[in-house]
Amino acid sequence: MGGDATGAGERQHAPGHARVAELRATPHPPGVALDGFVPPFPPRHTGRLPLPELLRRARRNFLEVWSADQFAQEAISTRVLAQPILVCNSPATVQAAFIDEAAALERKSPQMRHALEPLLGDGLFISDGLVWRERRRAVAPVTHASRLAELAPAMSVAAAERAEAWAALPPGAPVDMLAQMAELAAEVICRTLFGRRLGADAAREVVSAFARYQAVVPQIDALSLLGLPDWLPRPRPWRLRAEVRRIHAVVDRLIAAVMAGRDDGLSVVGAMAAAGMDAAACRNETATLFMAGHETSANAMAWAWFLLSQAPDAAARLRDEAAAALGGRPAAWEDLPRLPFARAVVEETLRLYPPVPLLARTASAPVDIAGHAVPRGGIVLAVPWLLHRNPRLWDRPDHFLPERFLAGRPVRHAYIPFSLGPRVCTGAQFALAETVICLSTLAQRFAPRLAPDARVAPVCRLTLRPGEALPMLLDRAPA
Repeated sequence: MGGDATGAGERQHAPGHARVAELRATPHPPGVALDGFVPPFPPRHTGRLPLPELLRRARRNFLEVWSADQFAQEAISTRVLAQPILVCNSPATVQAAFIDEAAALERKSPQMRHALEPLLGDGLFISDGLVWRERRRAVAPVTHASRLAELAPAMSVAAAERAEAWAALPPGAPVDMLAQMAELAAEVICRTLFGRRLGADAAREVVSAFARYQAVVPQIDALSLLGLPDWLPRPRPWRLRAEVRRIHAVVDRLIAAVMAGRDDGLSVVGAMAAAGMDAAACRNETATLFMAGHETSANAMAWAWFLLSQAPDAAARLRDEAAAALGGRPAAWEDLPRLPFARAVVEETLRLYPPVPLLARTASAPVDIAGHAVPRGGIVLAVPWLLHRNPRLWDRPDHFLPERFLAGRPVRHAYIPFSLGPRVCTGAQFALAETVICLSTLAQRFAPRLAPDARVAPVCRLTLRPGEALPMLLDRAPA
């Protein structure tokens, strides 16, 4: 990271309609709109960053470490202190690492494991080996796409309730859209995990605690960069423990209620318990599913509302599609085939702002990735933030153009918002269904507008968020 750059100089785009007339002559796939706007991204430096500056930027916002030319490179081989790192940034190198060499690159990076272990324990997201395989076998069936029809009503009900809550506000009322979507996604995942009766009350408490957890968790594992062993305890902020206790208390209380039979018989936790998981395993997997499901959907929906607020043509098309397909009622599972543009908006949002913009693995044995030797203990990365904006793979990669996902599917392994290979997210289809259902339901009645003085900038800590808040004004949709 921070290698020599030969591309364009630093660029930073503020929110708004950065329509670029000269791009009208650029070749584009059939059906893709000629217009579009460039949403914000951090400046892209040129030249090699000195190590202290690289580490400073990584601690503040990992998106700031990439130089302009690295977005087009197939692979980036570097070293940070004692840690060798290989970044895979093409379909071929991503496949070689995350599929062909998946067995040797199964383990998450030390930074990810040490950041999340206090919260998730040996949960599926950070476990490996036998524990991971056993948990995957137990969890995958209860979150499989085949169960979505029975899980989707929780999405529809939560979206309808949010619409009624918004309707009770005066037109143009100010809202923090990031907080709104966090609560909505948490309500969906809580009702899915614990059943509709138990889950509704827990969402806000867990959301606020997880937001505070993200704010204080260390972003760099300095001991690993120095070559120190993985078993050495890592220093952790004292506030981290308080947030973990708060989240675990809520989760434990709800799991106990499910185990006592007080759910509605449709909870994922109940299905995991029926599969033989004990209370500790259920807690770790519940925390994992909550973190993964809530964060992915909340961030995607918040970013989508921002993007739509800056692209009125796309917003109108989404609204018209929803009105024609739904006629004013909440979207349901069976409506998804009639909402292709809504899905395209979601997919383009995930391309520009992937909720997990960095996928990191530790090599358990030496591997060779497209001629790049990675020693045992080396880190191999796929960085959706880079891959999804690689100009060799995407036409106008920094533009918001939902229509590109109507014109055909991307090159295989060029689009990985839910990871890939054996560790691909088991809840990917759940998240896509949820975001389409919620956006379509709300877009029929509301046209959120960015607050006049708001400044939006992507910030990556554990996940990629539009800062700490997203101030918007809750306008009614045009009649």
